[in-house]
This record gives sequence, structure tokens and C-alpha cells, in this order.
Amino acid sequence: MSETSTTRKVAIIGAGPAGLRAAEVAAENGASVTVFDAKPSAGRKFLVAGKSGLNLTNDDDWPIFLDRYTGNDLPTEHWNKILTEFDNTALREWAGSLGIETYVASSNKVFPVNMKAAPLLRRLIEKLRRLGINFQFKHQLTDLNSSADKASITFLTLEGETTQHFDSIVLALGGGSWKSTGSTGAWVDVFQRHNIETTPLTAANCGWHTDWHPSILEKAEGLPLKNIVVSAGDATRQGELVITKYGLEGGPIYRLGPFIKALPAPQIAIDFKPSFTVERLIAKMESAKRNLLKEAKIRWKLSPSVIAILETYPEWTSVPELAATVKHCVIPLTQTRPIDEAISSAGGVKWSELDDNLMLKKLPNIYCAGEMLDWEAPTGGYLLQACFATGNWVGEKIV
Repeated sequence: MSETSTTRKVAIIGAGPAGLRAAEVAAENGASVTVFDAKPSAGRKFLVAGKSGLNLTNDDDWPIFLDRYTGNDLPTEHWNKILTEFDNTALREWAGSLGIETYVASSNKVFPVNMKAAPLLRRLIEKLRRLGINFQFKHQLTDLNSSADKASITFLTLEGETTQHFDSIVLALGGGSWKSTGSTGAWVDVFQRHNIETTPLTAANCGWHTDWHPSILEKAEGLPLKNIVVSAGDATRQGELVITKYGLEGGPIYRLGPFIKALPAPQIAIDFKPSFTVERLIAKMESAKRNLLKEAKIRWKLSPSVIAILETYPEWTSVPELAATVKHCVIPLTQTRPIDEAISSAGGVKWSELDDNLMLKKLPNIYCAGEMLDWEAPTGGYLLQACFATGNWVGEKIV
């Protein structure tokens, strides 16, 4: 922005990664920025996500990285452009500019050296204040309006309702998970009043319910299913699941969420012995004719959790049948865990409602960023990367 141009007034609604990055970019481009949030402080979900180690991004090769994202009518080419404008290398360099060094773990996940979210958030807030950004907390969005050259937003505050006017507004209001941190999804009602279409918010990166036989819970509740390959349709993921009283939790089922939802009836298939073929398992049973499951437990080294599942079948009389089930054990699912327990949410503002700048077509000068957009990604750094990247994108476009 040139020194002679008029300083644009920008409002950022939502003090999470997407909103804070948008604020930073807009301020660096010369805008006068105010950040609003319904909570008493910034970055609450960010801090919770980093409580056991902040997985900031992932060091996947970039084409593989881009392939992690799904969504309803996701404009893949444009979405990839948004992510590429602020990719995993740029995000690490940005963290480094704040004095937060990062490293790549063996899983390709990228963490701050000290693993914590708080130092990064603190240094970012300090930088934003140095840029002259104003923070207004305990401001709950209740309505939006805009015209060709201005936009307004109405808040409910401790003093009552107030309406403020800006040249541009960025909405970075999150999805519907972890409501206690501020991601309530209440903005959907505001959008409906303005006839802005949204895809319903649903749980993502979450556990699933299944109707366990009581004996499975008696013998295996809380036990892991280790070194397995889980499939949903043609998609497969390797890792570990945990048997819970309501169903299953763990990385593979989180990452398979979109594929499970796409099936006519939700289910997964588990390969309990992925390093062995059916033929190899049969050969290891040799001449066993009786007590097949007992023999398989020893010869195939099946864990107590796997045995608990297999014991619910009718008595095994055929080694090939038992081997086939161990390699492809189908578990019907009923529903996801509640959205408030989910790590993230799917659904959000439909892409048809947005232009290439992520501005709402029906509300000019009002933009959207972060998890409120209709995209989905697995855990592993992809969620935060997209939040920062979409914030970066609108931060550049609004000034």
C-alpha cells in the first residue's frame, strides 16, 4: 500500500490461527486492524490442540501433502493454489521468524523444538501488538451487513449490542468442535439469515460407534489393536486403534472418516496380520484340526483384543475361514462420536458462495478463512496448515 493511499479499516472476527495470520498480513500491508473474539483471550483452541505437543504442519512432499484434503465440491486447483501460497516450508520459516525453531519427527510431523503452543502464540500476539493491531475480546457475533464499499458487524458485548463499520471484514470463526474454546458453529444461523448456503457441520477426526458384543467389552475394553491395516472401501490406513465402550478410536479411523461416510453403510475392515498372506497363515497352522482359535492365538501371535473379537464368531472349524477373517475382519459402524468431542469438523461455507478471494458473493467485503470453510483433512499438521494458509490468503486480498 502506498503512503498516499487511504488506510483501510479491517476487522478480523476470530482470534485463532486463521484470524491471527490474516491480521498479521493485513497489518503488514498497511491496514488498520482490529481483532475480535467471543472469548476473553486469543487462540484457545490452538492452545488445547498443542497441549500434548503442537503439530504445526507436516513435511510430506508437497503433492502428497495436497492430496490429504477433501471437501464437498472442493475447488481442488484453486485450493491447492491457496495452500501453495503459504506452504509447509513457509509456515516453518514464519515460526522461525518469531524465534520458534521447528523439527521434523520420524512421522514427518513438524513440531516446535519445545513442543509447546503457548510460546508461539505469545510471540505472535506480541508481534501483532507491535504492528498496532487492537484486540477486542468478549465480542459475540450476532449479525453482518455489507455494501459495495463497506461492511458492518454487530456484536453482543457485556455492555449490550454494538455495530461497527469497516472497509473489510474477515470471518475466521472455526468449525463446530471443542465448543468450550469458542468453535460453536453459531455463525451458521447468521449465514442462514442472509441466505448463504452451508454444508452441515459434522464430526471429523473422531471415534466411531459400533455395537460391540458384551464379551468384547468385558475382555478388551481399553485394549489396543496394534500393527493393523484398516480399510474403508478402497482407502487403507495403517496404525493402531483402541477398543472403547462405544466403539473405536485411533489414527486410522480418524483418517478414514471421509471414506467411511461415503459408504452406503458405514463400516471398516481390519487386517490384523498385514505382514502375512492368507496362505502363509494357513501354512503356520500346519496340521491343527481342533481348538483352532487357541492354536491361532499361539501360532499367529494374536493379541487378547483380537482374540476377544474373534471369539464372538461361531466356533471356528476351518483354518482358511479363520485366516480370511483375520485378514479381513469387517466391523459395522453406526455413527461418529459427538461433534464437540471431535478434533475437527467437516462441512462449512459452500464454495459456491465464495469468490476466488474467499469473499462472500452475497456480502461484499466480507471474507471467510479457516475451518469454517468446507474442507476436511486428517490430523498430522494438515489442519493447522490450512488454517494458516487461508488466513494468509485473505490477509493479502483484503488490502
